[in-house]
Amino acid sequence: MHSRTYKKLIAQRLSDDFRSAIALTELSIPDPEPDQVVIKNHYAGINAGFDTLLCRGQVPYTQLTPPFDLGVEAVGVVVAIGKNVHTLQIGDAVATTIRGGGYREYQAIAANLAVKIRASIPEILTLMPTGTSAIVALENVGEMTSGEVILITAAAGGIGHIAVQLAKIAGNHVIGVCGSETKVELLKRLNCDRIVNYRTESLDTVLAQEYPNGINLVFDCVGKQVFDTCVNHLAIRGRFVVVGFISEYANDLEAVMQPRIYQKLFWKSASVRGFLMPHFLEYAEAGRDRLLDLFYAGRLKVIVDPTVFQGVESIPDAVEYLLSGQNCGKVVVKF
Repeated sequence: MHSRTYKKLIAQRLSDDFRSAIALTELSIPDPEPDQVVIKNHYAGINAGFDTLLCRGQVPYTQLTPPFDLGVEAVGVVVAIGKNVHTLQIGDAVATTIRGGGYREYQAIAANLAVKIRASIPEILTLMPTGTSAIVALENVGEMTSGEVILITAAAGGIGHIAVQLAKIAGNHVIGVCGSETKVELLKRLNCDRIVNYRTESLDTVLAQEYPNGINLVFDCVGKQVFDTCVNHLAIRGRFVVVGFISEYANDLEAVMQPRIYQKLFWKSASVRGFLMPHFLEYAEAGRDRLLDLFYAGRLKVIVDPTVFQGVESIPDAVEYLLSGQNCGKVVVKF
């Protein structure tokens, strides 16, 4: 007999610690409204930085009052359709990128918010929305061209390894920064031109000695000292795109006492640009479709971290694992 209930994760209170903010709940599997589909999630992507900030109440564009749902991207199959739905059928594999739709076993959503895919495989979670963020940040915010020197931090992570490949496909020289020999080997497989393991080499020294003309485009997810170093090494008219700052997600922001940043930017006509996907949604669909085409054509390798996280109950462990920086590729949970 099939269960008529499912489990999901909610934030029951605001807290600096993700694990203490959340609770597991069990609900009845919903029936679809006329324009809805019900999806059985197979996999969900882990976004530890966003999860942590959300549970701390520090995501400025969405002020949520607990309890609220968690998780974003998921892939699964349609198990029920509303009477007005004609674009999807039961059994179709779909991907969704709705806040609150990820950390749960089932979801009922408007049919037009589900993207039909070939199969509900975890690799898709790296492309939607993670990879989509990479392509929009590089092209529409960073104004990536070809023949440039591009530096990508956390280059072996979920978004980083996609950014590395997109920069290479565009014809650029790519510097990948990472923190372990396992990640170095991954970046070698992705044909990264210069790999810097910051635990064994000084990033500042490498850039000073090997790239005297500076970096044209920086794609940074890390922050703190990495941010400072990369700003110092921007080229004339260099662009620095802030995609995240995972080094400070779990802690209070570091107070920095140093000369103001405009003194470093002005003389180079350089710029620092923040990137947040909700502010660039007009580019999302086209970027997503291009990524899927590259993936299905075998031109884009998608790395899913091999560590197994099984069930809704494992999500706190997955979040802490990602924050620890141990992952290679996208961290996912399987339902």
